[in-house]
Amino acid sequence: MRRSDNRGARLGDRHWRGSARFAASCAALFGAMSLLVDWDAGSLSPLRALLCLGMSTALFTVLLPPRVTAGAGWLAVRDPWRRRLVYTDALTTALTTAWRYGDFPYRLVLRDAYGHRVALDPRVLAANPLLWHELDTGVRHSVEHGTLLHGADALNRLGHHIDEETARAVLGASGLS
Repeated sequence: MRRSDNRGARLGDRHWRGSARFAASCAALFGAMSLLVDWDAGSLSPLRALLCLGMSTALFTVLLPPRVTAGAGWLAVRDPWRRRLVYTDALTTALTTAWRYGDFPYRLVLRDAYGHRVALDPRVLAANPLLWHELDTGVRHSVEHGTLLHGADALNRLGHHIDEETARAVLGASGLS
């Protein structure tokens, strides 16, 4: 049972580019400082320069956050190695694990009826209300059609927390709180 890949309009994490620039800056600074230290010590060789480049690349890969995008009925997470996609209007399971920072879980794991699985940090959804809206719309559709068997309560709690944070931010920006 396969579903057509209707991607339509895409929404993305509005903070991802800044995080990617930060990761690239840290990696470049680390590489430059490593090369500078080796050059100053007189031990710079092509092999050591290649080693510095490899360590900088590894640091960039570790610091680069996954890119979260969403559209009507789908949510995708792209890390440096692969892209995972889940159909939010056919969710079967939503799990939250390792609670921290009050009500925010460390990780949200979503599974759909087609066997796809996605794991993401819920703070991305909290920082991007439009991404949360796309996921919430798909969750409501899954609940209405009876496919979401586990985790609807966890998503409701997460949704209430995100809505509260968004309302606080709006009131704070308008000077009403």
